[in-house]
Amino acid sequence: MNQLFEFFPIILFFIAYKIYGIYVATAVVIVATVFQVLFTWIKYRKVKAMQWITLILILVLGGATLYLRDEQFIKWKLSVVEWLFGIAFLGSQFIGEKPFIERMMASNIDLPKAIWRRLNTLWGLFFITVGCVNVYVMFNFNTDDWVTFKTFGVPGMMLIFILLQVIYLYKHIPETEKK
Repeated sequence: MNQLFEFFPIILFFIAYKIYGIYVATAVVIVATVFQVLFTWIKYRKVKAMQWITLILILVLGGATLYLRDEQFIKWKLSVVEWLFGIAFLGSQFIGEKPFIERMMASNIDLPKAIWRRLNTLWGLFFITVGCVNVYVMFNFNTDDWVTFKTFGVPGMMLIFILLQVIYLYKHIPETEKK
């Protein structure tokens, strides 16, 4: 259910786009993201840093899209967020004792340091690649194709990446944890 809540603004964006177009969809995703952050704050009394960054970017770039009537701004939001994720993952290898992926998953799985670093690097490169693919799509395809890519292509890429990661990790999980 939590994953559905994470995709709530994207789903509403897609539906609004298909019915009303990019500008209404942009307004809808702004409101949905504000609601999502407020709900998270009320329920947990904390909001993750990347949720704040996403909210700020959606307010700024979505606001610019609506104010200037230029859909390019909202299209850039995906790349900027993905690149920030990528930079954060790659940078985490040099800041603190553990890379981000280890901080997130170490309570569930025990891996050697080198594997954590490799996995973290892969995640960082994945996010940067998604941001670059978004730029390619936004400049080489129409808005309908971009919305479809954003709504289905990016989650599809993520699913494939996670499946490949599971296969990779399985080889490195100690035999005692596989049982």
